[in-house]
Amino acid sequence: MTNASRKFFLNLAVKDLEASVAFFTKLGFTFYERFTDESATCMIVNDGACVMLLVEEKFQGFTSKSLCDTTTNIEGIFALSAESREEVDRITDIALAEGGTPAEGPQDHGFMYGRSFQDPDGHVWDVFWMDPTAFGG
Repeated sequence: MTNASRKFFLNLAVKDLEASVAFFTKLGFTFYERFTDESATCMIVNDGACVMLLVEEKFQGFTSKSLCDTTTNIEGIFALSAESREEVDRITDIALAEGGTPAEGPQDHGFMYGRSFQDPDGHVWDVFWMDPTAFGG
């Protein structure tokens, strides 16, 4: 398998699957119904990347480690690219209006612009745009 054909799945523990699906649906994501039941769903990021949202009990079945308390600890920062500065603002504004909370202040480096939020379960998401001409793209 080459990197170009490799798929990526991120698994996240959630308290309320229905609320998480509603939140991410408002941000424009869709889900594979085939991989959805009362304890999990598969959120489509793109053709090669998905986020598995698993209720905490189901998530705990895959690990012997304790779950992270996202109100006081961070497990990672999950970054999503946007096509423009305006899209960064649109996605982040929707997230905040739909129950997300601010994570960090906006970052503006000229060639790169981003904002971040915490989803209803406290997972931190960065939405960023990079000027494709800044790196010869």
